[in-house]
Amino acid sequence: MGPDRLQENRVSDFDYDLFVIGAGSGGVRAARTAAATGARVAVAEDRYLGGTCVNVGCVPKKLYSYAAHFHEAFEDSGGFGWQLAEEPSFDWATLRDNKIGEIKRLNGIYGRLLDNADVRLINGRASVVDAHHVEVGGETLSAEKILVAVGGWPWVPDFPGNELTLNSNQIFDLDDFPQRFLVLGGGYIAVEFASIFNGLGSESHLVYRGELFLRGFDNEVREFTRDEMAKKGVNLHFNTNIETIEKVETGLKVTLTDGRTLEVDAVLAATGRRPHLAGLGLDRLDVATNDDGSLKVNERFETSVPSILALGDVTGGPELTPVALEEAMKLVEHHFGDTTPEPLDYERVATAVFCHPNIGTVGLSEEAARERFEAIRVYSADFRPMKHTLSGSSERSLMKLIVDDASDVVVGAHMVGEEAGEIIQGIAIAVRAGLTKAQFDQTVGIHPTGAEEFVTMRTPTRR
Repeated sequence: MGPDRLQENRVSDFDYDLFVIGAGSGGVRAARTAAATGARVAVAEDRYLGGTCVNVGCVPKKLYSYAAHFHEAFEDSGGFGWQLAEEPSFDWATLRDNKIGEIKRLNGIYGRLLDNADVRLINGRASVVDAHHVEVGGETLSAEKILVAVGGWPWVPDFPGNELTLNSNQIFDLDDFPQRFLVLGGGYIAVEFASIFNGLGSESHLVYRGELFLRGFDNEVREFTRDEMAKKGVNLHFNTNIETIEKVETGLKVTLTDGRTLEVDAVLAATGRRPHLAGLGLDRLDVATNDDGSLKVNERFETSVPSILALGDVTGGPELTPVALEEAMKLVEHHFGDTTPEPLDYERVATAVFCHPNIGTVGLSEEAARERFEAIRVYSADFRPMKHTLSGSSERSLMKLIVDDASDVVVGAHMVGEEAGEIIQGIAIAVRAGLTKAQFDQTVGIHPTGAEEFVTMRTPTRR
């Protein structure tokens, strides 16, 4: 069905066919894709174009991760014959301000994408009035469908001195570089920033209430990452929490629940994110939520009020930009296309954690596979990368495949090591396609690379 034909069939009683609240990854993709079908679309955004990912998430985080890796690269170069004339020094302001310039460039690109798609951009926080009306900047507009794509917002637990912490929205733009840095939490953001500030030269601490960070990831991956991060100098404090933070003359005095005290210059609370629903007006409509406060949606991304749709972080699924993008395209197919799309396969979504060394993973952990299948085979390789035979670094890499014994299908692939995300992206295609271990084995490796381990592991490590 072409755009002109579709436009004729639109209900003309509404100002817009789709009104999107939130111009993050999912909202912008849904707006542009819907507009391409001939739908009349508007987007309201009160903060910044590109959402969390572009402004205070994946993009600046990866730039800072690159910056933090240079520290080791300088050290590694000596074994290859390079001599630095003087000790390298790091200037925080240069990194911070160059990052700001890049994000402004990306904000502009997002604005042009919407403009070129004939999507109206409204600057302001929209609220839902009823099933078909929104209010933004004193204007009430009607829409056949309203899409809530407002994402998440950092959450900080309650304890004395919690107002002295920074959240992940604030950590990128500090006036001064913290020579002593502490992060509270055990998820992606926590381990990434503990690694980043350690690599940039901080005395870096991570405090987590549980026994081991990265809950939900493969246990061997978690343990291997813990050991490698500790080797690099990150101070890990497990089975403890922050009791109080006090401002003192020389910094922040952090008292832990196990009685120890640490003095640092900055504390990042990376204790999770919650749906950014405050002031949206959805409580007036009694829109159904999940136990964690996220919006409950069906396979068509409809909430309990069918004209109100939702996608991305606000629905409680994997908090990943590519997931929001994929959901946006499927949502548009459901509501503005003429085919019913295949449901999104959430189980085999690849992801990376940009701690040092990086983690890349796709599919089931060893623990999840043991619960799912009657018998599994685990293949793993723990080795010192070729680069470090001359660099002198003690960093090791881990690669791991999980195989359903009955079908021989590779149901999980995991890596800890340099460029793990880049490598696992290719492996993810094979896992998504349901390839067998035999097919992995039939693939000729590229030598010498670390990645070839994924096609040369022949003997099961355990069953």
